[in-house]
Amino acid sequence: MLKPSFLTSHDHLLPCFFALSLMEMNPSSRYSYDPVLRWDPEVEDYFIKAYGPDHFARISKALTRPSSYSCIRVNTVQTTSDAVIEKLTKILNDDSEDGLKLVLQPDGSSSPISKCQIPGLEYVVFVNGSGPHRIEYGSGLDNPPKEVLVSRKCAEAVLRGAQVYVPGVLACTAHVEKGDAVAVCVAVEQPGDEGDWSVNMTRGTTLQGLPSGKNHSSSYPFYCERSGLYIGMGTAMLSRAGMFRVSHGVAVDLNNRVFRLPSFHNVLEGEIFLQNLPSIVAAHALDPQKGERILDMCAAPGGKTTAIAILMNDEGEIVAADRSHNKVLDVQRLSAEMGLTCITTCKLDALKSVCLPSTVSDSTASVNGDNSGSVTSHSELSSNEGISSDASGRSEAEKSCEENASTEQPKGGDKVSQSEIRKSKGMLKNGRGRTQSQGGRAGKSQGFPPNSFDRVLLDAPCSALGLRPRLFAGLETVISLRNHGRYQRKMFDQAVQLVRVGGVLVYSTCTINPSENEAVVRYALDKYKFLSLAPQHPRIGGPGLVGRCEFPDGYVEEWLKPGEEEMVQKFDPSSELDTIGFFIAKFSVGPKD
Repeated sequence: MLKPSFLTSHDHLLPCFFALSLMEMNPSSRYSYDPVLRWDPEVEDYFIKAYGPDHFARISKALTRPSSYSCIRVNTVQTTSDAVIEKLTKILNDDSEDGLKLVLQPDGSSSPISKCQIPGLEYVVFVNGSGPHRIEYGSGLDNPPKEVLVSRKCAEAVLRGAQVYVPGVLACTAHVEKGDAVAVCVAVEQPGDEGDWSVNMTRGTTLQGLPSGKNHSSSYPFYCERSGLYIGMGTAMLSRAGMFRVSHGVAVDLNNRVFRLPSFHNVLEGEIFLQNLPSIVAAHALDPQKGERILDMCAAPGGKTTAIAILMNDEGEIVAADRSHNKVLDVQRLSAEMGLTCITTCKLDALKSVCLPSTVSDSTASVNGDNSGSVTSHSELSSNEGISSDASGRSEAEKSCEENASTEQPKGGDKVSQSEIRKSKGMLKNGRGRTQSQGGRAGKSQGFPPNSFDRVLLDAPCSALGLRPRLFAGLETVISLRNHGRYQRKMFDQAVQLVRVGGVLVYSTCTINPSENEAVVRYALDKYKFLSLAPQHPRIGGPGLVGRCEFPDGYVEEWLKPGEEEMVQKFDPSSELDTIGFFIAKFSVGPKD
């Protein structure tokens, strides 16, 4: 059942006095984890039309909770799943401070580590978690616990297994000292008078216990709003003053959690990669073969890129592109960490991926003022050299289109621009920035000629409404959801030109929004008659949505046609697979006449 409309409306909050009455009748309802995911009313109506009211209510509930297990992809270039299971079992049972904390099931048994039984995914390992657990927070409303209020983003990370770090702390009860037992609760954005959403709290605010009097909102900030949003009990690692004085470090050691999932931070680096199951399936859907040339158009942070490389046994060429310089460096570091050599990287806007022959003579760019090529191999990261990565056998037009000509360094009597002088002075004063200090360089590409790749993965930037746990979804509107879809169609227009005839194009998103999923597939099939949906292996997701949606403003959104729904994979967060929301479509590219 959906929650009453007044709980999801922009216009009103649950009155504080009514909330207090409920808590007085049942104090445990306050100190619990029972979030309500709030949507824009028009977006909620749209999703109800797409999924039905009961199904969408289940999806909304599932999104507020983490998956009940951690999914680990094993780097089979360096190790085996059996070896990883043996190492993880030892780490999970290690009581040392550096080891992962043991996750216990409700019956007290240790959390099992198992190998995925889906054919082709035997290199995937599952580590089960547990929850939701009922936490004892103290002796009720008459003697409330000391509390630490954290930001919504901090809480979402904590629900996935992270600790409570100082930057995530917003407010705290008075007189909290190091070593005190504290309850951790969440500040979720609330609607403002002008339709905006915010927490509306100054960092460092003092939280109060049971309110009395009429002016609850001013005297007891966020008292009602944090009801039902308690995520665990822990030990304060800093005093109240320390939490708001230092800039980093653990604020609360959360040792009694509503959801217990082990953290794999700095565990078996290079041997494993924590990745959602649908993302791994997307790499399999691409079906990469040894020796092929593959493009990952929006590659950061590199999870799917490295998954593709491992499926190719590190034989071939994968070009990993992203528009962000620092994100490209992240892909380089992950590739180097996993020992993969077939991955080259470049800074490239996905909307400018195609370099037509007419632009070959003009494809020049400067990369950090150095003679840098358009793509950078991970092996170049250590040597700090941006040497052009030319594949043998390619035409001069391709090379010219993909490489960056450098700008010459100023010579003896040449005038140096004022901006360069200011930049140099700033570096001398403030030190080197992130890029220089980390020794990385991302070659900037001008794009690639049409038909340059055997396969292309377009894991498009999206609304991310399938990621979980999620405690807030109110910012997206029907218009913004449509705009996401329009943006992805433009990227698809680029991707389809880069795949050779007979090649494969895979499109994926991590959202439940049909405008970015089924509607994009409909657009692709209607516009590009040489495309056809192809079978995917393994197929473990559900079918797509068939039909159309008519909006009150007259806009009509077309989805899949009968018979097409089984050719895509749609991962439902409320299904038994217990994954994030995700969508995968695979296209075969026929003659482009």
